[in-house]
Amino acid sequence: MTKKKKLGIFIIGFAFIYFLPLESADLQEAIIEGFHMLQYYARNHVLYSLVPAFFVAGAIANFMSKQAVIKYFGAGAKKWVSYSVASVSGAILSVCSCTVLPLFAGIYKRGAGIGPATAFLYSGPAINVLAIILTARVLGWQLGLARIVFAVIFALIVGVMMGLIFDRGGDEESEAAAAARRAAANGDDEDRTTVQNLIYFLVMILILIFAAWAEPSETVGFGQFIYEIKWPVTFGLLAVLAIILVKWFKKDELKSWVDESWSFTEQILPLLFAGVLVAGILMGRPGTEAGLIPQEWITRFVGANDLSSNLFASIIAAFMYFATLTEIPILQGLMGLGMAEGPALSLLLAGPALSLPNMLVIHSVLGLKKTSVFILLVVIMSTIAGMVYGNIII
Repeated sequence: MTKKKKLGIFIIGFAFIYFLPLESADLQEAIIEGFHMLQYYARNHVLYSLVPAFFVAGAIANFMSKQAVIKYFGAGAKKWVSYSVASVSGAILSVCSCTVLPLFAGIYKRGAGIGPATAFLYSGPAINVLAIILTARVLGWQLGLARIVFAVIFALIVGVMMGLIFDRGGDEESEAAAAARRAAANGDDEDRTTVQNLIYFLVMILILIFAAWAEPSETVGFGQFIYEIKWPVTFGLLAVLAIILVKWFKKDELKSWVDESWSFTEQILPLLFAGVLVAGILMGRPGTEAGLIPQEWITRFVGANDLSSNLFASIIAAFMYFATLTEIPILQGLMGLGMAEGPALSLLLAGPALSLPNMLVIHSVLGLKKTSVFILLVVIMSTIAGMVYGNIII
């Protein structure tokens, strides 16, 4: 960073602190609300969602077969295979836009092409089986069906468009060459068999799924059954994982795994906390109106199925933070206040896939240009889907 840029940052930071109207009761309440939001995230998601996700990401970066990544996600893989796998892979994970980030970073670092990696990045939180089922149950089967259909299509389109835009030559390094370089930088594969690696990753992913399983709103049903057994199953899986680590891994491999997991934590967690804090100050916690942006403003501008309402819903949703499944009760309340069906779908498609903390971390992994294109694609397609659903389908 040049001296001029540093000076500019110092000046902006000084001016912000100098003119910050801390005497305002609304601002004070919003700041407190931001810390409530940060505390909520720390208590409900860091230990049970992010920590397992960081270890899964570290495992992906260290132990996933390079040949498998190149075969299914690499820039030179068959397009129909890589995009098909990536676009539906989110169905097995109950993750939000932030929890998916370390998994995405691990896959991308291991050599995945930009197209399949971003398809996975979108599909992870967007094609959440629990969220789809709860959407259909609470908001109606039409909205639940529309959500999953458009989410799968969007994951494909996002990946294909990102691949077409950035997988090219020229003055900059092509994405295909960059993927090959990332894969080569990660060294040779280990001596474990494919079956052993599959068992290892399956146990890790199951730990993530069960540990992050949220308490359902209803006290009966499959979701409640899983919630009641989540900790016995999680501890059992941890015991299985411990045996696997002792039997199949060398000491230096375990150290490398921990180091890689910490690297992702160090890169991602501070940005996540900063983004969640800002989102809480601006929007407030789910179900509250203590943020700087009043909730009634949102409902005022999303009451129709026109272009402006769907675009507004997509943009607002892209910056809001939604913990896993929280978008459904929030949307239920907004629709009760007059939010139209089209903007509701736009929010469901853009919100879980994007958030302010999510954008900050993606920028640290992909850079400004690729991150901007990814955000733009999600917002545009969510807007189009909302208009189609609101004016043609329903």
